[in-house]
Amino acid sequence: MTDRPADGEVADSEVAGGSVPDVTRQVTRGAARLLEDLGCAVVTEFALANGRRADVAALAGDGQIALVEVKSGVPDFRSDAKWPEYLEFCDAFYFAVAPEFPRDLLPDGDVCGVIVADAWEAAILRPAPLRRLSAARRRAVTVRLARVAAQRLRALTDPRL
Repeated sequence: MTDRPADGEVADSEVAGGSVPDVTRQVTRGAARLLEDLGCAVVTEFALANGRRADVAALAGDGQIALVEVKSGVPDFRSDAKWPEYLEFCDAFYFAVAPEFPRDLLPDGDVCGVIVADAWEAAILRPAPLRRLSAARRRAVTVRLARVAAQRLRALTDPRL
């Protein structure tokens, strides 16, 4: 017998708009498009120096770094305790969720911002508080972003990579 979701919750396998991987892909794409529309360079599935992986990393023209953690549903959010480990690698941290996600479950506005997204567009419902990175950390994350982006671009033209 499988666990059933509590009243008002949607099971991972029953997430509105598709399966969990589909919802994750859609919300990720929408959040990335939003950040690109705001002038950021975006890398998805970005590994941090502490071994964690941000779903979306964005580098703004002024050098600010935003990280986005995508949540496919309530069970995904409740089972994830690692997100505070992202805060030391960004100036702004967001959760990106589908429109039907119960946003009252997300941490307070003094910790993170909130992006609501589908596959085509997104909106920032709550701006993230800014926490300035030190110059050394900013340089390290920026270099890492540049290297990951360059390696991924190069891999498109050379199957050896």
